[in-house]
Amino acid sequence: MTRVYVPDDRPETCPACGDPYESASRHAGGFAVNLRDNERYRRVCFHPTTTAEGEPALDCFHHTHAQATGDGVESSDDAPDSPVPAERS
Repeated sequence: MTRVYVPDDRPETCPACGDPYESASRHAGGFAVNLRDNERYRRVCFHPTTTAEGEPALDCFHHTHAQATGDGVESSDDAPDSPVPAERS
């Protein structure tokens, strides 16, 4: 069973990208994210964490179109963003 809740200890900015975000959720099970036709959110960043019981989980930070572009203007551009190379650890 997938458990999700809103963390009480949310940071002011997204720890994955440093941008403002509208909402956050913590997931301790499997889940799917589809932003292809999402009118509200442009991007979701993921940050590893643990539950209160110490189980692995992901915090998801939901960015609106204006927050993701950084210009404060909602965009109707459906063109995909250029890929960003992932850092390797």
